[in-house]
Amino acid sequence: MNKEHPNIEVLKRLDLTNLVASTEVIAEDFVWHYFNPELPDLEGDYFGLSGLMDFFKKLSDLTTDTFKINPLSITPMGDEIVVVHVKDTMLLKGNQMEVDAVVVWSIFDGLIKEAWDIPAVRTATVIKS
Repeated sequence: MNKEHPNIEVLKRLDLTNLVASTEVIAEDFVWHYFNPELPDLEGDYFGLSGLMDFFKKLSDLTTDTFKINPLSITPMGDEIVVVHVKDTMLLKGNQMEVDAVVVWSIFDGLIKEAWDIPAVRTATVIKS
C-alpha cells in the first residue's frame, strides 16, 4: 500500500474555513503571497496566521461570502513543495466566476511556512445563468 506524502497529510489538517483550528500546522513566520493584477487591493503578502485570516476576510467581503475552493489535484514535489490545482468559484463584481489557480505550498518540519496563490486571471470564466 502506498503511504501518503507527509506534506499532503499536513495540508489535509489545514482548514481554510476555520483557520483558528489549524494553528498547529501554520508556522509563526508564515507568509501568504497573492498574485492578481486584476485585484490590486487584494494582491500582496500577508504575514502569520492573522495575515492569512485578513486575506480570506477581504476575499470574503469582496465576493459577498461566495468564494469557494474546489481542489482538483495535489502533487508533492520533493521534501518541501506541494502544488495544488484548484478551481475557485465566486460572485465578483456582479458576475458568477470560475477561475483556475495553483497554490504552491512550502512545508518544512511539519509546518506550513509559505504559500503562493496564483490565479489564472486571463482565462477566468464568467458563468452565464
